[in-house]
Amino acid sequence: MAAKSKAKTLIVRLISTAQTGYFYTSKRVRQGVKLSGVKYDPVVKQRVLFVESKKTRGK
Repeated sequence: MAAKSKAKTLIVRLISTAQTGYFYTSKRVRQGVKLSGVKYDPVVKQRVLFVESKKTRGK
């Protein structure tokens, strides 16, 4: 039986640096650079930096 190949994309979480617990999910290429960007955090009602954290796989 052949081994299962890995997906070319990953699902990652972009977590707020304001430490509110708010996050976005996004896809990125496995070989690409880590994602980060400024997005809106509705908990603090302003735009803050979100950085990538690998999303845990669950059901």
